[in-house]
Amino acid sequence: MKERPVAAPETTFSLLEDPLLRVQRALRLAPRHGFGAVRRALPYGLGLWIPLIVWALASGNLAAATWRDVILRHLELHVRCLIAIPMLVISEPLANRIIGAIVGNFPTSDLILPEERAAFDAGIRRAERWRDSLFVWGIIVGLVTLITLLGTNQPIDPETVGLDWGSGAFAVGWARFVVRPLFLLMLLAWLWRLLLTWIVFRGIARLDLQLVPSHPDRVGGLGFVQLQPAAFSLVVFTLSAVVCAAAGQQMVEHDLRLAQFQAPLIALVAILMALFLAPLTAFGSKLRRTRLRGRFEYGTLSGRHVRGLHRRWVDGLEVKDDGVMQAPEIGPAADVATLYELATRMRPLPIGMPPLLAVLVPALLPVLPVATLEIPLKDILSKVLGMLT
Repeated sequence: MKERPVAAPETTFSLLEDPLLRVQRALRLAPRHGFGAVRRALPYGLGLWIPLIVWALASGNLAAATWRDVILRHLELHVRCLIAIPMLVISEPLANRIIGAIVGNFPTSDLILPEERAAFDAGIRRAERWRDSLFVWGIIVGLVTLITLLGTNQPIDPETVGLDWGSGAFAVGWARFVVRPLFLLMLLAWLWRLLLTWIVFRGIARLDLQLVPSHPDRVGGLGFVQLQPAAFSLVVFTLSAVVCAAAGQQMVEHDLRLAQFQAPLIALVAILMALFLAPLTAFGSKLRRTRLRGRFEYGTLSGRHVRGLHRRWVDGLEVKDDGVMQAPEIGPAADVATLYELATRMRPLPIGMPPLLAVLVPALLPVLPVATLEIPLKDILSKVLGMLT
């Protein structure tokens, strides 16, 4: 029999072809096709940051300020402009490519029965309607507007909201009504895309997936979905960077210690882990049922195989071979034991070390620069190297 070649995953779903991207294309901020992420990220970041610097220069306040005033006392605002917003833009093609490849791999890997392909396609079209829902995007814009307007009732604190070396009113207004709303809009958009990923996965998990309990990836053949957190790694890094920048700014401004932020930073990492691994939980019930089924099926298979061997070689009885003992794809008893062990040690969730690291590493990286405000970098590196050696 001629073997069918393994086809590359088809991208059947685009996570990022949403109204936000279409508005940018209509305004010619994004190319008509593709994302042009790198080309957009730099103008976005500099376009938000340069007006503050120009105004500070024009007002004469920048010349009188020290580097500590310019950078450290307003670290959060610099990070939002120069790192956070550009990184959220750069994340777009990465997330779109990975999520699209994951979704496209389900029919390619024969996890979807031919008779269920129509249901699979219908689920993808449903997700696309959610992605394009003007009602959802209206809620997002409404939340951004509401939060921005509520912020106007709060007293102006130039040390935390704007730049006290940037001639107060303009700097605070620019930070409050331009930088922060844009960052909040992009953040809520990414959280919606994360939820949409869960919706897509949940719809696929409701199909009759052809999971194999003894698959070597220990998740029935769903190992490829563990790439999902990597699609959002840059988003995780961005969120952590903004929070860590705020912590670092407070450490400098109020002479606080890193230990005072230990609990919030641990909570931040835990929340990021829970949020960005959540889409993988959509397959939990399917995997648990597959593991339970595997215990019965592979227990029966192993029993037939080893009982036949025992009767033939231990009891010395003549055994009428039913095909199990001679099946070349099963092999010796050791192979049967391996199949049984794989089937009964399936993970309840498709979460191994790679997806954990895809969230944990970018969540922890921004903590290092904050730690250097209290402990010199060379001391941190020497301690790390000492632990390794």
